[in-house]
Amino acid sequence: MASPLPTHGQGPIQGDTQASAGGFHSSPSLADQGTKFSKTCIMKAAQFGPWSDLPTELLGLVLKRLDSLADRVRLRAVCQPWRSNSMLQNLPLPFPWLTLTDGTFLGIPGSEVHRMPLPDGARWHGSIDNRLFLMSCDGACSLLNPFSKSTLELPNLASVWQREIDNHAEYTDDAVSYKLLAPSPLESSPKSLAAALIIGNCYSVDLCVVQPPATTYSFRGIRTALGEPPTLVDLAFLDGRLYVVSGFFKLFVVDFGENLGTYPKMKCVIDSGGDCGTPQYLSKKVLYGLSQYLVECGGRLLMVQRFTHSQGFRNSHTVGFNVLEADLCTNPGQWRTVSDLGGHALFLGKQSSKSLPAGECSGSQEDCIYFICDYPCPESSAEPLRDAGIYNVRSGMIMPLHSRNPAVPQRQAGQWGLTWFFPSEAI
Repeated sequence: MASPLPTHGQGPIQGDTQASAGGFHSSPSLADQGTKFSKTCIMKAAQFGPWSDLPTELLGLVLKRLDSLADRVRLRAVCQPWRSNSMLQNLPLPFPWLTLTDGTFLGIPGSEVHRMPLPDGARWHGSIDNRLFLMSCDGACSLLNPFSKSTLELPNLASVWQREIDNHAEYTDDAVSYKLLAPSPLESSPKSLAAALIIGNCYSVDLCVVQPPATTYSFRGIRTALGEPPTLVDLAFLDGRLYVVSGFFKLFVVDFGENLGTYPKMKCVIDSGGDCGTPQYLSKKVLYGLSQYLVECGGRLLMVQRFTHSQGFRNSHTVGFNVLEADLCTNPGQWRTVSDLGGHALFLGKQSSKSLPAGECSGSQEDCIYFICDYPCPESSAEPLRDAGIYNVRSGMIMPLHSRNPAVPQRQAGQWGLTWFFPSEAI
């Protein structure tokens, strides 16, 4: 059961949400999100019949202007005809939620904090679309849809690190970062191969190939054709092939062949950083922190560089981005700076990144990067949207992620990761 929605004082977002037709027109969320045209149509319709007889096309106009999943569920809860008709609408995805460090979820439009029941002892380490990547206290891994409760069992990825934990007494699982991704939607191919990148502070990087429910192949200490181990920082699928990028901007394609148990072939396809330096608008005299992300976006493979400036450990903030496309048609390949995302919106995070055409995600803007505070910082636990914003690739401007909404309540510190989560539309 989801928690009450504190900023609006209304009921939970699950299917048993209670609402009345008489109170629908005064709902603050609907009034804020709906346009003047939509409200005028509804008011005129109300003069000629009951709310339950609202024409389907008018109901669709309202739904398409609601970015928040909670507001959509409130509308559906007004009466059974509205719920039935709304399920027939072809709607864009609601704006994604953020998973918070205390185990709750934040809906960006409306500042609503939700709590979803999870298995006892489980914590999340990222997400794939509408599934959370969970790991229990005994190391068992799974992908859970918290709405439908459907679960896909995964191999035990924590066991990959057991030898490191045994060899280093000061080493704990809290220092491990996991990123899991699949080459295609898991709903259509639940037993397809997936890949996981496991990174530990000051320790080696493991690349795993996962085939649900129980098969995993780990490749520790992978070396390139030149013999040196690459410092892998992120991975992405493009056209069914797995690519990984190193901390020195080298791009590798990984070929597992037909026998997944054999040592993988790792080929460097981009060997030079090219124009991967600090953006021109940033001072050359300042030392910036750098984070790298590898993302498939509209059929292109992009490396996103995020630059942060720190005035002490507790005061880091993002100051700029570089977006580069992997040009794999040349030999050797090259990184080329791009000035747009092809009309896509990009949701960026260390444990989960995803791109969508802006028209397919309600409330998103095209050619914009939505970023969060996904690096370690004590303040990020209490302030969920600290160093979170929207970067416009075309203009180079950075805007707050939450400027149009009420203040986000302070949260208690916890052990979960801050990442994007894309809730299901049909609830």
